[in-house]
Amino acid sequence: MSTPPDDKPIYRLLTGKDDRAFCDRVSEALAQGWRLYGSPCLTWDEEGGCMKAAQAVVWKDADVVK
Repeated sequence: MSTPPDDKPIYRLLTGKDDRAFCDRVSEALAQGWRLYGSPCLTWDEEGGCMKAAQAVVWKDADVVK
């Protein structure tokens, strides 16, 4: 099994403002070999006045159960 880059764990939860930068982070992770794990989650940040997003990813070789 290959290991994730930069000593990252096999599971990561990417979070941030739901904008182009967040989508770019998810796209970059996919290009590096991560794969989506489950559906994204969105919530309204009342204090920040914006949507916040979260997307779990797992390393390509991870043996995980959904």
